[in-house]
Amino acid sequence: MRRVVCPGSFDPITNGHLDIIGRSARLYDEVTVAVLINVEKSSLFTVDERIDVLQTVTKEYPNVKVRKFHGLLVDFCRKNDIPAIVKGIRVVSDFDYELQMAQLNYRLSGVETLFMPTNPEYSFLSSSRVKEIARYGGDVSGLVPDLVHKLLIDRLRG
Repeated sequence: MRRVVCPGSFDPITNGHLDIIGRSARLYDEVTVAVLINVEKSSLFTVDERIDVLQTVTKEYPNVKVRKFHGLLVDFCRKNDIPAIVKGIRVVSDFDYELQMAQLNYRLSGVETLFMPTNPEYSFLSSSRVKEIARYGGDVSGLVPDLVHKLLIDRLRG
């Protein structure tokens, strides 16, 4: 069975994230979306809320499962017998950072990292930008799944 992991904080999940997850689901037998538990970072949504949303918006992919993790991603991969990480790359600066992480992860564990160029439609998209736009009343519909759009409005303006 060919397994990969798509890691991230997903606070919130964007259509760019969904694009990478969906494309991975078409290429691999099993895709684990791994939601990082980062106690040092202040998040808009709890880890459990993000997991619930991810499970809902990925339900069309029967080979996608959602899990949470803390610590090193490579340890999560080892524990779950996942030999590769899929990372979406939007711009050159993403590649510079992700290449270093990929090399370090391989050195630590032998886990491979595969880079997937983002769909140009989502190349400008990030969770932090979506939150900022929504926080100031901007329209983020079309940038995030409808469920996330509703949750963002409720959380930030409610």
